[in-house]
Amino acid sequence: MQPFELHQPHPRTVPVLFDSPHSGRHYPPDFGSSAALSDLRRAEDAYVDQLLLDAVPLGVTLLLATCPRCYLDLNREADDIDLGMIEGSWPGAVSPTEKSKRGLGLIRRLVVPGVPVYDRRLSVEEVQRRIEAVHVPYHAALWDLRTQLLEHHDTLWHVNWHSMKSVGNAMTPDGAGAARPDFVLGDLHGRSADPAVTRFAVEILEGMGYSVAVNDPYAGGKIVREMGDPRGRVHSIQIEMNRALYLDEARVEKTQGFERLKVDLTTFSSTFADGVR
Repeated sequence: MQPFELHQPHPRTVPVLFDSPHSGRHYPPDFGSSAALSDLRRAEDAYVDQLLLDAVPLGVTLLLATCPRCYLDLNREADDIDLGMIEGSWPGAVSPTEKSKRGLGLIRRLVVPGVPVYDRRLSVEEVQRRIEAVHVPYHAALWDLRTQLLEHHDTLWHVNWHSMKSVGNAMTPDGAGAARPDFVLGDLHGRSADPAVTRFAVEILEGMGYSVAVNDPYAGGKIVREMGDPRGRVHSIQIEMNRALYLDEARVEKTQGFERLKVDLTTFSSTFADGVR
């Protein structure tokens, strides 16, 4: 299975690129998880892909992961590996981050606190296979799109889209019980995007009545760090949407709020794209 879906507008493109690395829900047959599918789905950025599709007719390029984040997390470095999950000797260097320590590394250890993804260790070969089959092509596609769009436009605005639990837990940086706003925008504290671009996105969302925080509790991960280069004409921000806006979080089912949020995100996309032109 192709590890991503690419939706490119025709014939007109605008200098805006969206990607959703955590909304994949096609579980590969070689996953070998011990967790129930109903539990695994709680780790998805469920239906974020569908929320964004109407941006494509506006000229926005859209890259969507198809494999689930529990299988391999595309917003982690390929060496962010917890060796305690590996059977045998890993052949290269690893650099596990705080994410791995919390069970949220490249290969996820916990779905949510108390729910392990596996009842086994993974072989070196299967982890390497996932990296080559999923991680490498997704990031190659993202970088190719970045390059192509910059060939035709003076600048590029990139948004890395996610959803977040409405309330933090023991695995999240804000801790158990922390309530979240409607949206959290991250620009690595101004390193991945000009703060003016971030402010513009905040103003659009606040103008629609949403509550918005910046860089707290999520400032951005691998993708915005890799993509963003304000001096090089690329401004990259991460946007986290509160799942309570559109999702029954326990059942991972859309609520009545889904259609309203989809309409609002299309409005956001249109206004955001107008700002960069």
